[in-house]
Amino acid sequence: MKTIILNEPENLAYIETALPAMPKAGEALVKVHRVGICGTDLHAFRGRQPFFTYPRILGHELGVEIIELGSPSAHLKVGDKCAVEPYLNCGNCIACRRGKPNCCASLQVLGVHADGGMREFFVVPQHKLHKSDKLTFEQLALVETLGIGAHGVARAQIEAGENALVIGAGPIGLSVIQFALEAGARVIVLDVNENRLHFCREQLGAQETVLFGENTLTEIEKLTNGDLPTVVFDATGNVASMEGAFQFVAPGGRMVFVGLVQADIKFHDPFFHRREMTLLGSRNATPQDFHRIIALMEDGKIDTTPWITHRSEFDDLIANFPDWLNPQTGVIKAVLHLC
Repeated sequence: MKTIILNEPENLAYIETALPAMPKAGEALVKVHRVGICGTDLHAFRGRQPFFTYPRILGHELGVEIIELGSPSAHLKVGDKCAVEPYLNCGNCIACRRGKPNCCASLQVLGVHADGGMREFFVVPQHKLHKSDKLTFEQLALVETLGIGAHGVARAQIEAGENALVIGAGPIGLSVIQFALEAGARVIVLDVNENRLHFCREQLGAQETVLFGENTLTEIEKLTNGDLPTVVFDATGNVASMEGAFQFVAPGGRMVFVGLVQADIKFHDPFFHRREMTLLGSRNATPQDFHRIIALMEDGKIDTTPWITHRSEFDDLIANFPDWLNPQTGVIKAVLHLC
């Protein structure tokens, strides 16, 4: 079957791989229709993705069709369109036992620790499939991205009316903005790209945007009447941004690191303590996040149509992929059409 593999940094290749074995009890054979291209994929291509090993078949944002079930299911049938929850957890560790499978002690993420969906078919546990009778494969491929933002916002426990600063207007930042607005926050977006800030204002409804520069702190103070935001999300995966983000958190506020970087993050402890900040990590998403997002999309409360700026057919992916690393190409979200 047709497959794309990342052999090493900056070395994607087309290969033929064997069809998967028939699914066992509790498994499903799926056909991959759409693959969202994530920052994780771009970082892996550059050789900067934590927890990553080569060679690897990328692809964890997936819109798939069920081809065969290894055992009967009360909720799934052949032909169903599904989003894939790509987090393979053990079910037994302390995190899993406490309802936090997204941070399982031995977590394997498809496309990162285990081979993902840039191939025609593969086998996945049935309970990792979330079906929709209404959404397209392209919409389903974006559910996982939205899940990252939904989970990060849930971690922050936003109260209506709070000032929330979102740093970084890439796909993960956009998903944070979406759910911060849904939670009732007044959202301020900070980015280095004016085109992305325009998108956040016009397409998502962010109340305020700030172009990063020398007077960023002063601008944010003005927008919050000197209070500063009570919750700050950093979705950049950039060391300088993540370390600089502490200055924007109001006394008693929360910082949520939604982005991930392969480096140490440093902060000045007296400053951190003086403001009694709460620092939160946010990893992946939960099954409940997937259920909620699909329902919101089906009800028309989330529209991902404007997000997808670039598409690629299978045979063009390797040629197109490096261009998506260049901000000048205007990529917000790229999607691979596998069939």
